[in-house]
Parts: sequence; structure tokens; C-alpha cells
Amino acid sequence: MYGLTAEDRQLRETAHAFVNSVIPFEVEAELAGGLLPKEVTAEHQARAIELGLYGTNMPTSVGGRGCTALQQVLVQEQCGRATNGLAWVMHTPPQWWADVATDYQKERWLLPAVRGEKHEAYAITEEFAGSDVSALEATARREGDEYVVDGVKWHVTSYNLAEYLFVQARLMGGEFDGEHVLLVVDLPWPGVEVVRTPRYSHHIADEHPIVAFNGVRVPVANLVGAEGEGMTFSQDWFRFERLMVAARCVGAAQRLLDEVTAFARDRMVDGKPLGEHQLVAGMLADSATELFAARTMLYEVARSIDAGTDRKTLHAQASMAKLYCSEMAGRAADRAVQIFGGRGYMRENVAERMYRELRVERIWEGASEIQRLIVGRQLLNRGPSAVLEGS
Repeated sequence: MYGLTAEDRQLRETAHAFVNSVIPFEVEAELAGGLLPKEVTAEHQARAIELGLYGTNMPTSVGGRGCTALQQVLVQEQCGRATNGLAWVMHTPPQWWADVATDYQKERWLLPAVRGEKHEAYAITEEFAGSDVSALEATARREGDEYVVDGVKWHVTSYNLAEYLFVQARLMGGEFDGEHVLLVVDLPWPGVEVVRTPRYSHHIADEHPIVAFNGVRVPVANLVGAEGEGMTFSQDWFRFERLMVAARCVGAAQRLLDEVTAFARDRMVDGKPLGEHQLVAGMLADSATELFAARTMLYEVARSIDAGTDRKTLHAQASMAKLYCSEMAGRAADRAVQIFGGRGYMRENVAERMYRELRVERIWEGASEIQRLIVGRQLLNRGPSAVLEGS
């Protein structure tokens, strides 16, 4: 099915079995605000590393598994089956860094990250610069062998669990004045302060605080790539993560379909299974049909990446996958809550948790509206064949 090789299927089954092992912890995590005992989380991460499910996107040159894009999708699809972010222990450090990291950066951050010893966070989004990263107002100015960073970042996901972060800012002065720079900052670090930590709809261990950078001095050795290249790395990260969001949404929709189908088969109403009532059967059929379409699209885009398809085409196709899969999963969650009825509104029910957790997938890494603009502009500028076929 789906043209997977024996190696692909084995990796998928390994990830599937691992996620099944963390699913029993979902309700405990939910009722504890997303937190599990540290020793349990450490055990899960160690197991993910042992099974080769950690850093699947990292090349073998830095100690990663060197998986294909399709294989990365297969692992992240299974990740999406678990609520509370429990399967996020199958982590993917930034893939682009392996190509541009200096020897110093590799030893200090990248290699430990691939080994699972360090975790990163991204400080990119701002109060008035979300999907439009070009509107960033945080600044970095060069003073001797340091950059001085000032600004406030929002939604800094995983900050509370990170040992270092990437901060993107607009350069002030110099040859690349006004362009973007990406810097690595250890945590904790002087001048980096949490303003507040908002509460979100989901319950996961990774927090998303508002973080201020007040005259933060960052050594020039912490510069990623070169001045003026900050936007390039963010775009690469967005393109990769949009596909991974799509993969996790497909996994979530599969979990929902599995759970709600079993319920509709076993729940008796008026002397027959709930699923035999036409309106319920119709909802199940719609979810299954959309899931099949989403997964087919997702795998095809991943294969296009592995085949080296044109970069602009992949940008549009990753946007289409993220758009369709995230909205499909939202519809599947809504139907699942409806079929479960009152049970579907209980926090101990997977549909209730997915209903809350999946809502953000249509927002972060570029809102659905941004994905539509990307696809629409490419259609107008390059034509349907270039967008759909890469020709």
C-alpha cells in the first residue's frame, strides 16, 4: 500500500509500536497539565533514541539516521497519533544546520542535539510579526566581536525545555543593514528574560512563553551562516516543518478514525450499532475519504523532495499539504466529537484532546490563509503545471 519499501514499512511499524507504548500515559498527562514525571519522559526519549526514531531528519555525517523525506514523514505521522505532545520525544533538530554549522557550532550544539543531549527553541515570531516573518522588529547590531540583540519574541515553543535557542533579528548598520540574521543563544543567558507564559488550549509539557531580549550580547561565533541569510534558514525550516505538521495531522486523523469507528461499531442505539445509522456512517465515510486523500498527497510531496523536484514547486506543494492535511484533521476531530456525543466532550476522551490540539495546526508554521496565498501566487506566476507537476 502506498508503494512503501520493506525498509519504509519496518520504520513505520517501529514508530507505530513506540507511540502505542506512550498512548496509555495520555490521560495522566492531560490531568496533570501535560506533565509526566521527569523519569518517565526521560525513559521515553531514551527509548526513541534507541529505536532510531530521534533525529530522523539529520544526515549520517553528524550522527543522524539519514532518513529520506518519506521516511521522516512516516515517523512523524505516527507521532501525531499521540495527544499531549507525548511523542514529541521523536524530535527533529533543524536539518539545514548540518550544512552551515561551523566546527565550533557542531561541537557545542548540533552534535549534542542529534544525540538527544540538548534541545533547541526558536525565537522568531513577534506580537505583530507572525506568518509574515519579514515584519520582524527585533534588532541585532554588531559591536566588535559581539552582536547586541533587542526585542520581544512571542510563542517561543519549548523554551522551558531548551538548552539553547535560535533568535532571528533585523540587522542595524553595516553592509546588510535591514536584512535578517540568525544567532544561537545559550540558555540561560544574561538579558534573556521570560515576560510571561500564557496558557494555551492544549496541555503539553512544552511551554510557549513571551521572551524579551534586552541588550543581549551574543558572540559573533554564534552567527548561523552569514549576515543576511537569516530569512533563508527560516524559510527552509518552515518548508520542512509544514510537511511534518501535515504528517502529524494525518496521524491524528488516523487515530481519531480508529477510535471513533470502534465506538460506532460497539455502541448500540435502537438495537443496532451506532455506525449503522446513516448520518453516523456518512461522517465516518467522509473522514476516511479525506484521510486517504491527505495521506496520498503527503506521501507524494515527500517523494518529490526525495526526487529533487524544483525548490519553488516544493514550496507550493508543502503549503498545499500543510493546508489540506491540517484542515482535514480539524474536520475529522469535529466529527469524532459529534459521534462520541457527551463522551466526546470529556477530557479523558481522545477526540476532545485532539479537537483542542489540532486547532493550532491551521495557524502555526504559517496560517491556512498564508498557504493559500503561496499556492495562489505560484499558480499565477508559474502556471498550474509548474505547481502541480514541477514542469
